[in-house]
Amino acid sequence: MIEDSPMTPQDALVALMIAVSASDEDIRTAELLEITNQMNNLPIFASYDMARVTRVSKMVFDLLEQEDGLDALFGLVRDALPAKLNETAYAFACDVAAADGNVTAAENRMLEEIRDELAIDRLSAAAIERGARARHMTL
Repeated sequence: MIEDSPMTPQDALVALMIAVSASDEDIRTAELLEITNQMNNLPIFASYDMARVTRVSKMVFDLLEQEDGLDALFGLVRDALPAKLNETAYAFACDVAAADGNVTAAENRMLEEIRDELAIDRLSAAAIERGARARHMTL
């Protein structure tokens, strides 16, 4: 929960993007720009109160510092996120991981955790991951 208000589906999407970015303990500018770009341009965030981002970020960082915090985060995400948005959430997370052109081992582990927690099948996950790589290719 975020300051006595339940986590919204959009909060859950933001939380997963932040968790992927923070997973390697190096939040890159490209990753932050990817999160901001998604929030500013995608229809799922059209009615989202951007003021919630600070609270969601703090919650994610606080949870990631706790021993079982990742499990707690996934529990909150599962409770808030409709199953029909699981692939969307995974795609957003993959885009954040790929944004700086280098998916670290820690980011890969986080993506694997997200994939498992959201029950994304291996074939769908591979397609989503390939799409993220293709969108973030450089010359």
